[in-house]
Amino acid sequence: MDRAELSITVHRTGDEVVLRLAGEIDMLTAAQLSTVVNEVLADPPPRIVLDLAGVTFCDSQGLGTLVVLSRKASHSQCLLMLSNVGDFLLRVLDITGLRSALMIRNETPSG
Repeated sequence: MDRAELSITVHRTGDEVVLRLAGEIDMLTAAQLSTVVNEVLADPPPRIVLDLAGVTFCDSQGLGTLVVLSRKASHSQCLLMLSNVGDFLLRVLDITGLRSALMIRNETPSG
């Protein structure tokens, strides 16, 4: 049986901490993401960027976790941003109305 896996690599650069996520964000892996972000927030940088380029799937639990972490970060005077958000995830964020609750920075210029 193939269990959903999420790998998270942490890069600290100056005033920014980038978390590169690869795999699935769901009920099995959301807690792992929370743990890593909470560790970063123990010594909060001005910005945390979640690089979702490698994320293949994100369910409602994953989305909820992103929103919770975003709020938690702002309480710590830290800005949590999502980058390289895939089309499928943008669609889900639009449908759920969560897009406005999250800061999204997509480097690829559209058009």
